[in-house]
Amino acid sequence: MPGTLYLVALPIGNLEDITIRAIRTLRSVDGIVAEDTRTTRRVLDRYRIDTPFFSSLFQGSERKRVSWLIEQLRAGKDLALVSDAGTPLISDPGYPLVRAAVADGVQVVPIPGPSAVLTALIASGLPSDRFCFEGAVPRRQGERRALFERLRNEARTVVLFESPHRLLATLEDLGAVLPDRTVTVARELTKLHEEFLRGHPEKILDTLATREQVRGEYVIVLAGDSTDHGPDEERIRQALHALRESGLDNRAIVRVLAMGFGIPRNEAYRWVHGNGESPEG
Repeated sequence: MPGTLYLVALPIGNLEDITIRAIRTLRSVDGIVAEDTRTTRRVLDRYRIDTPFFSSLFQGSERKRVSWLIEQLRAGKDLALVSDAGTPLISDPGYPLVRAAVADGVQVVPIPGPSAVLTALIASGLPSDRFCFEGAVPRRQGERRALFERLRNEARTVVLFESPHRLLATLEDLGAVLPDRTVTVARELTKLHEEFLRGHPEKILDTLATREQVRGEYVIVLAGDSTDHGPDEERIRQALHALRESGLDNRAIVRVLAMGFGIPRNEAYRWVHGNGESPEG
């Protein structure tokens, strides 16, 4: 009988932010797969967990090590996958292993816990009912500005990761593209020097300019676009096509389009019967 792959969330800073279930799981598995064994060792030592490391799984090593780890799971070994901090796979290595485990029929069990994405979001003061995560901000200026241009009409709150070395450049580019957009910059989450800076990019830059050095780990939370641009016509066309392919009758399609896109029922009727134009007759 194959083993189980557990995805165990670890603290993002404060070592007390770990669940009882996570500790129990790390103690009971046959081996731990860590992004960096040295970093994970701090948590294991704190909670007297002596489970051995089976492997490290950092960016670039996955192709070589996934096959061997799948063999261990097939042989009945229970493994716990952890990242350096927070929830595995969220902008961290591990997806190839999970994908291979699922494809191989191995049971994958999440052990939820801390996440820098959610921690920054809920304390940002920005809407949290709808949001998206864009990962790490691109290193190059042209790519950064292209990202912010793409996010210009994004209505959801956006969460991004950034390093201290590029934070100022990122805020400058954000200010150039979206100067009036509200931003929250979260620093050193759950740690001793946790801090939240809120305002437009220029205001935050002015605050940071008074400091000798920009230090710490950063999460940027960007307010969504509050401008009403109306429904996305291309998305409506795609949805209309998919609903017709599914075999729904026109009355049901009208109801789904109206509810799904927040458009009036008569407008949804025109899409169904006239492809967005008034029906004949």
